[in-house]
Amino acid sequence: MNDLNNKKGVMLVLSSPSGAGKSSICKSLMNLDTNLSLSISTTTRKKRPNEKSGEDYIFVNTEEFKKMLSNNHFLEHASVFDNYYGTDKSLVENKINNGKDLIFDIDWQGAQQLREKMREDIVSIFILPPNKQELERRLKSRGQDSDEVVKKRMDGASAEITHWAEYDYVVINEDLNQSVNAVLGILKAERMKRTRQKGLVEFVRSITHDS
Repeated sequence: MNDLNNKKGVMLVLSSPSGAGKSSICKSLMNLDTNLSLSISTTTRKKRPNEKSGEDYIFVNTEEFKKMLSNNHFLEHASVFDNYYGTDKSLVENKINNGKDLIFDIDWQGAQQLREKMREDIVSIFILPPNKQELERRLKSRGQDSDEVVKKRMDGASAEITHWAEYDYVVINEDLNQSVNAVLGILKAERMKRTRQKGLVEFVRSITHDS
């Protein structure tokens, strides 16, 4: 019997300026879909109070990161706000080849590198805030960054947003639930793409040829 459930996993890439809500969307999606898990980045950024190493990020120092980079450990890497981020190559390939979907909460630099190496496996979505004022309000309401850091993130937001046209889809995050449903709809449709259904050729052959 042909196994039509034997599908290749989707690499769901979400990018946005800091504060637009992509991390909240990612968490909501994983609560709704058991086949979707977060691709955990390795970073040199300092751990925030509510974060856990191995769940939110893998935290390393700069020397460790550069050693991993020289050993071709990362599928993509980037420097953002004076910190390094990278995605484990072997972990990603193993999961998607076994039909697991991965969600990537990364910036436009990382998304570009992923496209260069694994374009056929990627579905990319850019998350936009409803307006500039709301973006600043969200950054301040998190209470995780100093006023100086918030200003730095706001200054960089315009430059980040210029990359929106490089993505397959764009979602304006005015309402979290609506945005989550929109992304979930995109994911469900992309899972059904002909190229991701590994058993489809055999299945079609079985119903078009005499046994």
